[in-house]
Amino acid sequence: MFRQKQASPSAGEDNILTQAVRRTRGAFRTVALFSFCMNLLVLAGPIYMLQVYDRVLGSYKVETLILLTVMLALAIGTWAALDGLRTGITVRLGAWLTRSIGPHFMEFGVRARLDGKQAGAFAFRDIEKIQSFIATQGMTAIFDAPWTPIFIIIIWALHPWLGVFALCSAILLLSLSVINAVATHGPLERAEDHQRQTFQTAEAAILNAEPVSAMGMLPALQKRWSETNQEAETELLRMNQRGGIFGSIVKFSRSFLQSAILGLGAYLVIRGEMTAGMMIAGSILLGRALAPVDQAIGTWKSFDSARSAYRRLVEHADEYPPLPRRFTMPTPKGGLEVEDLTVYVNNRLVLDQVSFEVSPGEAVAVIGPSAAGKSTLCKAIVGITFKDDGAIRLDGVDMSLWNPDELGQNIGYLPQDGGLFAGTVRENISRLQEAPDAAIVDAARLAHAHEMIAVLPDGYETKLGPGGLGLSGGQRQRLGLARAVYGLPPLIVLDEPNANLDGAGEAALAESILELKKKGCTLLIVGHRPSTIAQADKILLLADGEVQAFGPRSEVLEEMREAARITTSSGEDSDSSEKDESADGADRGAATPAPFRASTTGPAER
Repeated sequence: MFRQKQASPSAGEDNILTQAVRRTRGAFRTVALFSFCMNLLVLAGPIYMLQVYDRVLGSYKVETLILLTVMLALAIGTWAALDGLRTGITVRLGAWLTRSIGPHFMEFGVRARLDGKQAGAFAFRDIEKIQSFIATQGMTAIFDAPWTPIFIIIIWALHPWLGVFALCSAILLLSLSVINAVATHGPLERAEDHQRQTFQTAEAAILNAEPVSAMGMLPALQKRWSETNQEAETELLRMNQRGGIFGSIVKFSRSFLQSAILGLGAYLVIRGEMTAGMMIAGSILLGRALAPVDQAIGTWKSFDSARSAYRRLVEHADEYPPLPRRFTMPTPKGGLEVEDLTVYVNNRLVLDQVSFEVSPGEAVAVIGPSAAGKSTLCKAIVGITFKDDGAIRLDGVDMSLWNPDELGQNIGYLPQDGGLFAGTVRENISRLQEAPDAAIVDAARLAHAHEMIAVLPDGYETKLGPGGLGLSGGQRQRLGLARAVYGLPPLIVLDEPNANLDGAGEAALAESILELKKKGCTLLIVGHRPSTIAQADKILLLADGEVQAFGPRSEVLEEMREAARITTSSGEDSDSSEKDESADGADRGAATPAPFRASTTGPAER
């Protein structure tokens, strides 16, 4: 994935989330149609009671009662079938939405992580909240809510006083639900923020288990987690207390109102203004009219969480639109050209107009003091760090013009930590893709890791934990090298490939580099050890983010030896002088050639 600055979508251009939601309109129309039919069928109950009380009991016709009962059973059966279908649609709709946007938000998470943000992983929790809400009664309550005024109108048709009572009841419950929403929204948002912080703390402790355990940091992390979790629990308790109070008031109000309408109906029956069947039907209809309001209060927490999650996902989707599809380039040979490469990290200049060229089949050792920008150069070349200026070309073509997936197949990269995944050794070497056994073994042999893998408990099928958990540092690096050379990519970048290797591992790495050069691969190798330089055709010396020397190995080494002699001679001369010790120290520092002095003020290496 080659990093390049992305502009936000232009006005009128929908992001991927909006596009996915638009594609669900047909399913939502079906849910709305089913809801319409179901709410029509709900009228079967009141009509049945009305007919029984006003017709059957007055006429004593058993045949009429049987016919009405059969019709009621058919109506209820149809309602139940539609309810099952509607639930199935909403469950599948939520799952489809997750499948549709999940891959993009995984890409978003990777790109956000490369930008130093932690929002990526939480996007999937937001997707889960939306999926859960769609699959619950909260979604169906939205489609049932428009029927509340319709039921009130039908009640009004039975008797105006019943209609007024039903309208006031609905307004009362709706007001309570709005107050409940306002009272619980703030605590809910604060609780979710604290929960995200507790998740981050726990995740950091687990991912950094070794230093946490070795340096006794676990109690401090536990304390931090407990404090943040306590704040989350406090907000959740506050929200639940407020929601519980309003929930109890709503339950009392609904039960009382549904009984009170019977009392009002009985009074009207006594006065001869309506029949007993109308009284029972009005009570049933009021229950159905208030049901969506009651459901809305019960599912408000999930609705509010889903709404906040959707808002965050929209912001993420706008910030990270999909990368554009580019022209398919021919397979490169490995010629690398870096021209005036400039990179800022956190507004600090890390690489300053770095330029060099590498021919196919050459190995370049990238050396220099700490904070020289070596790792940042590697990341910029493989496309995981923004370049603010300059160009990086592969076979004369700017790497930003490649399709990211196709470019990745032509690049091998070994980061300092190995970058392994949870899975088998086989999956890690093949870059998590299906691959022939022979290709995987060839990559392992090329990295001189086959013998190491063969002695693992299950060989290539040995399962590893996240980050290669279960292997030593050297084993992780050698396995990462096998993944880097898998498929024999024309450009291979190795960042400190021998940092954790012993003597045998370094010898194996040297053999691998020689074989890769013979096969025509271009290699950039960051390292400080002599074994790294010994295998290089050229040396790139960085200091303070600038190129201090670049050329054939022998020439650069000769320059370094000459600089060392000058430095030594300058030091001896200054040691013989005892005039001013402080001035002498300043002169010694000034006499040391800039290319070989570690800067104390340069930008931090990334």
